[in-house]
This record gives sequence, C-alpha cells and structure tokens, in this order.
Amino acid sequence: MGVYFEYGEKEMAHLKARDKRLGEAIDLIGPVRREVVPDLFEALIHAIVGQQIATKAQQTIWARMRAGLGEITPRVIQETAETDLQAFGLSFRKVGYMKGAAARALSGEFDVEALRSLPDDALCAELARLPGVGVWTAEMLMTFSLQRPDVISYGDLAIQRGLRMLYRHRRIGRKLFDKYRRRYAPCATVASLYLWAVAGGAIAGLTDPASRTAPRRETKQKDRPE
Repeated sequence: MGVYFEYGEKEMAHLKARDKRLGEAIDLIGPVRREVVPDLFEALIHAIVGQQIATKAQQTIWARMRAGLGEITPRVIQETAETDLQAFGLSFRKVGYMKGAAARALSGEFDVEALRSLPDDALCAELARLPGVGVWTAEMLMTFSLQRPDVISYGDLAIQRGLRMLYRHRRIGRKLFDKYRRRYAPCATVASLYLWAVAGGAIAGLTDPASRTAPRRETKQKDRPE
C-alpha cells in the first residue's frame, strides 16, 4: 500500500474558515489523496527523474528503476554504472545529479535526520544546495517526502493555474501570491493539494482565465535543468 499525505478535518476547517472560495472547492472535490515517499533520498532521486519530463514518462522510468535496482539507496546509486542508469531512460546530466547526491549522502554531508530538524526556510535552502535541486524541487521534497504542512510553491505552474482558475485572475504576481499564502497559513500544503486538483480539471467547467483552452491535466511543474 502507498503512503499518502496526511491531513484531516482540522486543516480543511481552517482553510474553509479563511477562504470561502477554496472552502467551496474543498467540498466539491472531497478528500485528495497524494502519494508521498517518506525516504528523503529516494524522494530526491524520484524528483530528479521527473525534471523536465511529463508525469507519465516519470512514472515509466521510475518503474524501470525500481524493477532494475530493487531499492533506491545511496549505496545502490553509487555502485550502479552510469551507463546502466542511463539505460533506464535518464539523461547524462540527471545521472550526474544522482551520483552527486549519493556521494553526499554516503559521506554524511547530506544528513537526512539533521535536515528534518530545520525550519522550512533553512530546510529549503539546504535542499537547494544539492546538485540538480532548485527551490521548486526542494519545495516538492518538503511536500511529498517530509510532509511539511505550510508549503505552497510560487514557481509551480500548476499552482499558478489553480489560483487563476479558482479566483479568476489572469495573472498571479508575487504580491498576489503572497496574499494567498498568508491566508492559507499554516495549512498551505493542503491548499496546494486542492489547487493542483483544480488545475487538473477536478471542478467541471472551471477554466483558466489566462488561456482560451480548457485546462490541461497536470499536477505539477517540472524543474528547470539546474
């Protein structure tokens, strides 16, 4: 069985009380189940796999890696030849990122337990120091591995689309985004789950004011190469 992001009535009640429109969306959509990867190193490798490719392609490559390697650990990544990793469908650059992350984990420089104790801003900054990890990937790791409760990503295209669709904006600038982030705190991660659902078409007939076409089914942005 998969592990899913944990939230409940407390978080939903808070968001409903703070934002009527989001509350209506929560009632329409119902519970959102998003799978998480509790092991931070495995989650990091999964995130690197998904950079700049479609979600379906990420799932395909990840399934190949799991079948071929058995488990995703720093030692396994270090001991697997670069050509063998590339054979799963990975670029040379992504393999380099994975090898770099494995080396840091094995040396103790990438200390998962120490990271868990950091506040959000410091944690994001430390994760973003890893090869191939930018702010967006760090925020996704904070969400889908560490389950931090108050994360919403300005750099995520689907979050931006969800905000436009739900609140009928043509553009989400930083100032407007920060207004919503403050409104959702300290439960912004649950708000993110619903904004991703909205962006993916969970509410029939709700369109993107910035587009003439219907919203694409997309749950998250893929990081730029870093």
